Amino acid sequence: MRIVFVASEVLPFAKTGGLADVCGALPLELEAAGHELLIIMPYYKEVGTKPSFNDRACVDTVGKGVKVYFIKNKAFFGRSSLYGENMNDYPDNLERFAFFCRETLELLKDIGQPVDIIHCHDWQTGLLPVLLKDPYLNDPFFVQTKTVFTIHNLAYQGVFPKEEYAKLGVDARFFNDGQVEFYGKVNLMKAGIVFSDYVTTVSPQYAKEIQTKEWGCGLEGVLQERKGRIVGILNGLDYERWDPGHDGFIDPSYTPQDQLAKKIHKVKLQKISGLPVMSDIPVLGFVGRLCYQKGFDLVASSFEGLVQRPIQMVFLGVGEKKYQDLLKKLARNNPGRFAVHVKYDEDIAHQVYAGSDFFLMPSVYEPCGLTQMIALRYGAIPIVSGVGGFLDTVFDFVSNKKQGNGLVLPSYSVSGLLESVDRALGFYNQKDKFAVMIAHAMNCRFTWAEAVKHYIEVYNECRS
Repeated sequence: MRIVFVASEVLPFAKTGGLADVCGALPLELEAAGHELLIIMPYYKEVGTKPSFNDRACVDTVGKGVKVYFIKNKAFFGRSSLYGENMNDYPDNLERFAFFCRETLELLKDIGQPVDIIHCHDWQTGLLPVLLKDPYLNDPFFVQTKTVFTIHNLAYQGVFPKEEYAKLGVDARFFNDGQVEFYGKVNLMKAGIVFSDYVTTVSPQYAKEIQTKEWGCGLEGVLQERKGRIVGILNGLDYERWDPGHDGFIDPSYTPQDQLAKKIHKVKLQKISGLPVMSDIPVLGFVGRLCYQKGFDLVASSFEGLVQRPIQMVFLGVGEKKYQDLLKKLARNNPGRFAVHVKYDEDIAHQVYAGSDFFLMPSVYEPCGLTQMIALRYGAIPIVSGVGGFLDTVFDFVSNKKQGNGLVLPSYSVSGLLESVDRALGFYNQKDKFAVMIAHAMNCRFTWAEAVKHYIEVYNECRS
């Protein structure tokens, strides 16, 4: 098959979240499976200089022969950030990504080779399936083309005032409550869900959750109507990039069979975080966005109980100012027990994974999550909430003795979090048993090769 990935961010060219990881890794796995892949994304400032393909796009190559095309528009994409600045979205985001979708279809015609599947990702590409219904419905170039739309995070929907609808360049008849309209506004996530041939999400559990009122973000009815064409496919992890046995960011290396160096990395993490070196208490790590979704309200509510436990905590990330300020305050008030790095630093991130005994991830919701997969690979036992992709990857040591690889909160509450930390302390103090638990966690695998099988099934379903 000839498959085109269309996304607003792709590793190694531009990234703000897990979307970039998926769109950087999955096309290469599909290529390895024998399919022909193209990737199309905006030509952001951070992409750097690339050779021109034509007036519309620049081009590069990844993998063995996957062409990556970058849609040009300096006014729209030559900015300091991808989506906004100072915690505010760019006010013209609808116009920016509507342009991106339209130019993508024109670029495909410039390339001149019809495609079987256009695989769209998140709201920034939600207009593209609509365009194939109007004005490209009768274009012979796209007569055999089908669309797949992947929801990476339903909470971010691309909602804009109805007055901007005309900028989409599609027929006015689509602005109704069954298609693009959402409570009197334009909703590009909804558009992608309604008009695509198939919808996927990034984990099986999340596919179920978003069809409920609790997690559907107002689109549960739309998703329920399409339930026969919605499937959850668990993201994979790049085990070449994330491998403590061959990781250029950490030295020395370690393996499930030889964990000695992990103790060295714990000491390094304590030192770079300004914490006293203590081997008799566990370090709980965190790497990610500092935001509501990641459970920081629960962490804040639980902190009085957490500081009473014999633990150290290290947080690395940036995000909402109120959570950054909260963590800084907790670090000031609890020296020697609590550390925060308010930034994203690749070196420190690898050190946190390698040096932590446990990884704290009490997310309110989690579409898939790669952090828990990375933590497992580095032998940092995940402590997670029972939602989304966590339930597809983390299995509680107590309730699932055969597959157990982590700890799942019994309830999303202060008592639930503290109970899980107490259980973690109990395991940590059983040194021989804890070493076996670490080895088991490090041997867990969630591969892209497995995900590829399911995506190919979806593509074939679209074409049947």
